[in-house]
Amino acid sequence: MPQDRQKLVDTYQAEGVIRVRKLFDASRMAKIRQALDRYSTQIAPSLPASDVTFEKDGVSVRNLWRMEKHDAFFNDLAGDEQLLGLVLELVQGDPVLMAVETFNKPAKTGSGVPAHQDNAYFCRTPPDVLTVWLAVDAVTLANGPVSYVRGSHKLGMLPHKPSGVAGNSMGLDAPYDDSDPFVGTLDPGDALIHHCQSIHYSAPNTTDQPRCGLLMVFRAEHALEDPELKQQYAMGGAAT
Repeated sequence: MPQDRQKLVDTYQAEGVIRVRKLFDASRMAKIRQALDRYSTQIAPSLPASDVTFEKDGVSVRNLWRMEKHDAFFNDLAGDEQLLGLVLELVQGDPVLMAVETFNKPAKTGSGVPAHQDNAYFCRTPPDVLTVWLAVDAVTLANGPVSYVRGSHKLGMLPHKPSGVAGNSMGLDAPYDDSDPFVGTLDPGDALIHHCQSIHYSAPNTTDQPRCGLLMVFRAEHALEDPELKQQYAMGGAAT
């Protein structure tokens, strides 16, 4: 991660999202892929339905949830000292791991993600929460990159409604400006880091290339659960 740390912090504060090149090197990524393969074949088949979401074909995995609770490798990965050092500066408090999960976007079948703010799911006040979105595969303009509305984390928490999309049960219920998005194209090992109130979305993956992202979610220790947001999220999940 050779980039200027202060520039990353300044950009994150201004735009609500940053691209970090080479967060993990090729050797580390090879170990991560091995761990993901092992998790998919040895752990995922025995998980409860709440911890795996499938695409509409019922076969392709869309999301793996709460991975840090099922496999020490992923809990340890989120404790990487270099990563935590950057998270500490961005989240404005002592970082607490909330989740490790995947957004798989399998080739041909990977579904899109409706526009939303993550705090519709995380339900934290103050919204000092961020997601580290690590590219396991190359993320191109064609295979469903995540797009962000720059500066939208400063708009506050906007209205959401049930989306009907399994794995993304809440969608934005307010207009937003997508005329000049930040498009998160990445090489394997690169990462996006975004604020929990940054509006973001992605298109389906209709290509022959998979687009797996491994996500690590951190909150500041002082970011507490908001009962009102939690109730809205529960209603959205029930509707989906």
